[in-house]
Amino acid sequence: MRIMVEVAVLFVIKKIGIAVACETLKLAKPLLGDNSEMRMALPVNMKLIKGELEIINAFLKEISMNGCNSEIIETWTGQVRRLAYDMEDIVDQFMHVVSEYQQKGSLSCVRKVFKKHQHLFSLDEIAAKADMINKELMELSNRIGRWTQLMPGVSYNPATNYDSELVYQSGHDHSINDNELVGIDLNRKILIKSLHLQDTSLRIIAIWGMGGLGKSTLVNNVYRNETISSKFNCHAWVSVSQSNKMIDIWRNMLKEIYGNDNRAFDAGSMNSAELRMELMKILDKKRYLIILDDVWTAETLFKIREVLVDNGLGSRVIITTRIEEVASIAEDGCKIKVEPLNDHDAWLLFCMKTFPKTKNNICPPELHQCGKDIVEKCDGLPLAIVAIGSLLSLKTRNIKEWRLFYYQLISEIHNNENLNRVEKILNLSYKYLPNYLKNCFLYCAMFPEDYLIHRKRLVRMWIAEGFIEQKGVCSLEDVAEVYLTELVQRSMLQVVARNSFDRIQCLCMHDLVRELAIFQSKKENFCTIYDDTHGVVQVGSDPRRISVLQCNNDIQSTIDPSRLRTFIAFETCITTCSWYSFIPSESKYLAVLDLSGLPIETIPNSVGLLFNLRLLCLNDTNVKELPKYITKLHNLQTLNLERTQVLKFPQGFSKLKKLRHLLAWKLLDATYRSLNNWDSMEPSEGFWNLKELQSLNEVRATKVFVAKLGNLSQLRSLSITRIRSSHCSQLCNSLSKMHQLTRLHIRAINKDELLFMENLTLQNPLEKLDLVGSLSEGTLESPFFSAHGSQLLQIELAWCQFIGSPVAQLSKLSNLTELRLTRVHTSQQINFLGKLFQKLKKLVLWDLPQVNQICIHDGALVSLECLHIDSLKKLRDVPIGIGFLSSIKEAYFTRMHSEFVRNLQTVKLNHIPKVYWSTEGVCSVEREVTNLPGPSSTNPQWRILGGSGWVFI
Repeated sequence: MRIMVEVAVLFVIKKIGIAVACETLKLAKPLLGDNSEMRMALPVNMKLIKGELEIINAFLKEISMNGCNSEIIETWTGQVRRLAYDMEDIVDQFMHVVSEYQQKGSLSCVRKVFKKHQHLFSLDEIAAKADMINKELMELSNRIGRWTQLMPGVSYNPATNYDSELVYQSGHDHSINDNELVGIDLNRKILIKSLHLQDTSLRIIAIWGMGGLGKSTLVNNVYRNETISSKFNCHAWVSVSQSNKMIDIWRNMLKEIYGNDNRAFDAGSMNSAELRMELMKILDKKRYLIILDDVWTAETLFKIREVLVDNGLGSRVIITTRIEEVASIAEDGCKIKVEPLNDHDAWLLFCMKTFPKTKNNICPPELHQCGKDIVEKCDGLPLAIVAIGSLLSLKTRNIKEWRLFYYQLISEIHNNENLNRVEKILNLSYKYLPNYLKNCFLYCAMFPEDYLIHRKRLVRMWIAEGFIEQKGVCSLEDVAEVYLTELVQRSMLQVVARNSFDRIQCLCMHDLVRELAIFQSKKENFCTIYDDTHGVVQVGSDPRRISVLQCNNDIQSTIDPSRLRTFIAFETCITTCSWYSFIPSESKYLAVLDLSGLPIETIPNSVGLLFNLRLLCLNDTNVKELPKYITKLHNLQTLNLERTQVLKFPQGFSKLKKLRHLLAWKLLDATYRSLNNWDSMEPSEGFWNLKELQSLNEVRATKVFVAKLGNLSQLRSLSITRIRSSHCSQLCNSLSKMHQLTRLHIRAINKDELLFMENLTLQNPLEKLDLVGSLSEGTLESPFFSAHGSQLLQIELAWCQFIGSPVAQLSKLSNLTELRLTRVHTSQQINFLGKLFQKLKKLVLWDLPQVNQICIHDGALVSLECLHIDSLKKLRDVPIGIGFLSSIKEAYFTRMHSEFVRNLQTVKLNHIPKVYWSTEGVCSVEREVTNLPGPSSTNPQWRILGGSGWVFI
């Protein structure tokens, strides 16, 4: 496939464009005009390379669209890719030299740098390499012309394009009989109900979900139902694709409507306008049912809608699509999202296809576990289950043969013609991704199977790699979130968790989609997944990125570290010598270095040579201090030091002007019971000059830092600790200068220190606010709460020492979706009166030592989905009125008194799907819960609470 090459070429074209921009060349002029003919020719060569790559990109797009099938083309595109990657390295070298010169201020300083680090590169070397690449590109262009002319077998044959020959056939998967359809009953009922609606206006019904879920199969099952068909005067099933022209869609629609009676018209001789008029004329007088199968863009659907006359006869249009944006054209009540099969239905379908001649389709006991493993790999995808089951039905029922098949399953999908359809249908979603999303999607395959990928982590990695383009005044983070949402809407990623106001928190990839992405990534040298669980590791040639999932031995020396852009270690037992080999100058192009969880205590000084490093993550390591040469990482954007021992920074740290996210704190109390559960970083001299900072968590307050804090005007998230009463006035003043702040965490130095926050005013409404410590009287009635309180979405109050419950005052925050109260008051009762907190989805009541009664009135908390009550030692009875919470999905009662637990077990809570309880030292589950993510290092929503079980927070 040429798809990935197009992206690689486009990426370097963009980088060259920045390097030869007037602003860059103006800065580089003293370096280039140094009586060196090679140096002076460097900008010209880069522009020539850019121009040649633009032509190559156009050529690659042309042959991709025409489905050219040739090994010569494949080999040639691999050579293009290699040169594109080489050129990307050279551009980064050039930009580094220009940046060094700009920072040092003179050419002599630059020469000193090169003299000190001979193992990096010189401007003469850069110019020489660029000249060589220019010549190689010209030779490549000549070469492809010679060989394609000499081989008459190479042609642009649209018929080889698999989306036209295979996928866009009308109908459904004909290998599934109606009596074998499982897991579609509910969706079928919803679809039939939508068709039978009494509304006589035209209705569009959307069926959407990832490829291979059986959307077309579901629709076809209903479409062929005689009871349904008899209610419509005419029908049409039209397969739609991006490559189809509107004239073809309209012509096929007319042919379907007329059926065998083609004498009434000659569609082949009609132009687009005539076809359009003919369709509108026919549909104006009939109650019609039209199926538009596999719609890829909203634009296509809008054009088709031009002929869909709303004649008041109750006509219906059903669309199937993988794109949520396309599905959104249908009304809310007419949208059906198709999900993967649950475990039971997946196994049932597998047995039907694998043992069709066996009574009741029973799987032999000796094959049961292997069969389960195979089905698990399919991850609920009917397309894969049917194809694999049908193939296994032809094989010998031998455990050894089945186990071998399981180990080679992904290879079989790629190479076995009986399974090839699975790969092609899934790959269509990737093929039709916009170019700016392709790198982002493949990057997700670097995470382990079933791994919960954090939105923030992923977004920061994409930005570090340069995948995100600046758009207008939007930050890179905002643009990246739009990209992420697009991938979700295109069914390429699955949302696992959202926060209380519906923002994505965690995602994952479908297992088969991930495997196919890994295969494509390896083929295109985008990345290599290193896993030596089974001994042999297949490493692609010169991968740009490496993800270490399992490393029982030292990483193979076959991996060339000199070309790496990303190194991520998920294997926490990886040896020091293995990852150290990626730190020295051999890996000088690294942009992302993530060593989270590794048992390491030191970082070598050679990390300072990673001039291109933009993200360094050392979370959950034993690192105690950073090397002084870290101050040379002038491109560093993200530094993660959460749950490490690092709280101080080397002198000169403020030189890292491009830092956007600085996250550092040390865990002190794993029970989270004290006011200061963790320690925070010391603000070194010049911290306030890091003016690109967007996230600063956690930082200690000092008199000087609080006064200078207003300089960090780009901050969006701030967590500041050890606040004293004397800091408050200046802190409020500094915070008032911030234009972008959306998340604020303020923590007092101890439980007795009074926080005077009544003068807090902000230019931008907050989404999240945490106030931890004793609050001065009147804080909740302060100008901030009166001006912006109604726009707060989440609030946490802790150790505030109110005399009475603050619930009544907090209820004025009308848009709250999450409320957390910890040690906030000394009263004995909490009352949620009627009509309070109408939008609240999550409520956490934690360590309220005097509370002995909670009362929920009818009409309050009507949107609540999660209730978590923890360490309320005097609470004996289940909250009164808990039965009123009709929308609740999960409830947690943790570290509670044993008498409360006994009372809990006598109360009927059948309206709550998930109920958990624990006493001090004992954890239990009130009701069996399926598909709930368990406690693991990859699931941040679980924390270990010493001796009291797992608590979901």
